[in-house]
Amino acid sequence: MNTTVSSIAAQSTLQNPPLKAMAPPSATDPKLRQAFDSFVGEAFFAQTLKSMRKTLGKPAYFHGGRTEEVFQQQLDQVLAEKLSSASGDKLSGPMFELFTLPRK
Repeated sequence: MNTTVSSIAAQSTLQNPPLKAMAPPSATDPKLRQAFDSFVGEAFFAQTLKSMRKTLGKPAYFHGGRTEEVFQQQLDQVLAEKLSSASGDKLSGPMFELFTLPRK
């Protein structure tokens, strides 16, 4: 019985080698940096615009109702993307450095 169990374990090890420790992300990878900047910037600016919109009341005149609210959300999303591409790297630079530090 022990030989069968040990042979199955040996086969399993050969087919699925043990996982190695994950290598830290490369700080020189431009795709990783771009994705990181985009994510951090869009998340930050989207939340900022959302909070800003909550503080504003509806205008007395020229309010578009529900349609304006829907398109306002889409405009905020586009604004967050543009703001992120323009200045997201300045915001996420220190965070990216911490993200790429080697871990033990």
